[in-house]
Amino acid sequence: MTTNASSLPAKTGKVYLVGAGPGDPGLITLRGKYLLEHAEVVVYDYLANPKLLGYVPKDAQLIYAGKKGGGLHAFTQEGINRLLVDHAKRGQMVVRLKGGDPFIFGRGAEEIEELVAEGIDFEVVPGVTSATAAATYAGIPITHREYTASVAFVTGHEDPTKKFSNISWDKLATAAGTIVVYMGIKTLPSITRKLIDHGRSPDTPVAVVRWASTPQQRSVVGTLATICEVVQQADIKPPALIIVGEVVKLRSTIDWFEKRPLFGRRIVVTRTREQASDLVAQLEEQGAEVLEYSTIHIEPMDDCRVVDAAIAEIGSYQWLLFTSINAVTHFFRRLFALGHDSRLLAGIKIAVVGRATADEVGKYGVKPDLLPEKFTGEGLAEALLQTGVQGSRILLPRALRASELLPEMLTDAGAQVTIAPVYRNVPPPGPKEELRDQLLEGSIDLVTFTSSSTVTNFLALIDAADDGELHRLLDRAAIAAIGPITAETIREHGLPVDIQPERYTIGDMVQAIVAHYRNLAPQAG
Repeated sequence: MTTNASSLPAKTGKVYLVGAGPGDPGLITLRGKYLLEHAEVVVYDYLANPKLLGYVPKDAQLIYAGKKGGGLHAFTQEGINRLLVDHAKRGQMVVRLKGGDPFIFGRGAEEIEELVAEGIDFEVVPGVTSATAAATYAGIPITHREYTASVAFVTGHEDPTKKFSNISWDKLATAAGTIVVYMGIKTLPSITRKLIDHGRSPDTPVAVVRWASTPQQRSVVGTLATICEVVQQADIKPPALIIVGEVVKLRSTIDWFEKRPLFGRRIVVTRTREQASDLVAQLEEQGAEVLEYSTIHIEPMDDCRVVDAAIAEIGSYQWLLFTSINAVTHFFRRLFALGHDSRLLAGIKIAVVGRATADEVGKYGVKPDLLPEKFTGEGLAEALLQTGVQGSRILLPRALRASELLPEMLTDAGAQVTIAPVYRNVPPPGPKEELRDQLLEGSIDLVTFTSSSTVTNFLALIDAADDGELHRLLDRAAIAAIGPITAETIREHGLPVDIQPERYTIGDMVQAIVAHYRNLAPQAG
């Protein structure tokens, strides 16, 4: 029996309300991440970290439905409800990504009620709510057996259409040991007055935390009597949480997030997007806010005749050299495309420029024979010269354009070097006006470079008209270079190098950055 496609039942859509957490993208649940990875439509909020959208399939539809307050809404709540219903009725898998937890002052229940009324299937995935995150990331336990065993979550922004408040301030003021107020910055004077009028001591400690769990987090502390003035002087604006209670006293002991060595530092990473993850993760682990501006796009060679010919006679080479992770990736990709595997390399010695490159080679089941003490092309050449390379045939798969120092040193020593381009570096498309603006206003603390190519392409990216404009753009930002060759390229453009590790690895570079800022005077504010 043949089934006609038109007779098959229509695909049933479903809506998933997913809590995005307080801001740190690492705090989303595994279930939430899984649903984002399989979504067809994502409707997301102002408070949901944009990095979470990196989990979404490239062909999914992204719809911004943010609410910033002050009437600046991309959609009304009714419009959001209609979006969810319409896309689900089209048979699509819809993720409604909401900051914090959907059911804690998030209007998630209202959206679900609309789905139920329309007969739409749904699921709710909880998220880490801003109250617990703000307290934890500010170093404040919202409960503590020596201070309080009760906590209350309160909104500072009730439905303006209601005639009467649902909050019994006369009972709440002294009933809960800790009170956490969401969305209360604009009504802070009224909140503190009500708490004091109903019996809470004016000396009760209060903390206000803005953009909790993110690199932009700012925390201030006062009392019920003083916190309004403290917030005004610090210019704290929404989104922020208010924490009232004796537990706030523990902040001076437990505060951890804002004490990380790179907290508050804005650092530009110029590495290729595919390779930036390790550097970004290590910088963020130390508290930095990382801005990714990929300056290199890696493309395979259109003409592979040189490397193909070398692979065809691979047995005639004594050494195979790798000077980058990209060289490893694209060489083996070509090796496999020609129908071979790593067994073809039996009998040839392999040398790598550094530990990261050695790890990449190891992914193909190959253990390098030579790893130099100094992780540079010159260091690799010096290590090879010590083995005696006169008369040896050496294969060097690499970028189309790269430093000639390594092959020249080997050739001068009597080796026969075949340079086989396996990839090329090209600048990524698109202007970066935002980057220029951030540099000019001095909001970037550090720019990192991991190769000469990143330097050259970064300077092309910011498109300085002359040396004067170049210095105006970069004079207020420090510069870090991973090694001496990269540093030399930076200096050739008349720029200083402020940070350079002794060993040329990502980990050592991050540690050098941390040491640099630890040696500076503490940041003001």
